[in-house]
Amino acid sequence: MLVLSRKKNESIVIGDGPDQITMVVVEIRGDKVRLGIEAPKEVPVHRREVYDAIKRSGGQRRATGTDTEPSTEINES
Repeated sequence: MLVLSRKKNESIVIGDGPDQITMVVVEIRGDKVRLGIEAPKEVPVHRREVYDAIKRSGGQRRATGTDTEPSTEINES
């Protein structure tokens, strides 16, 4: 596992070319970090618990797309 330290507004780039994924630290609040993820539409992006639920369901739900719309605020309580 690669472990990196990043500050607010700093990013990490994964891959190169059309399949490139960029992760940006959007906000740090207490012990929570909000990440922005830019990825091609054909690359599924899910929170781990959503990904695990998709896998447990036996593939009844397609494991593509994202589990939230871009820029959607998530209740962090």
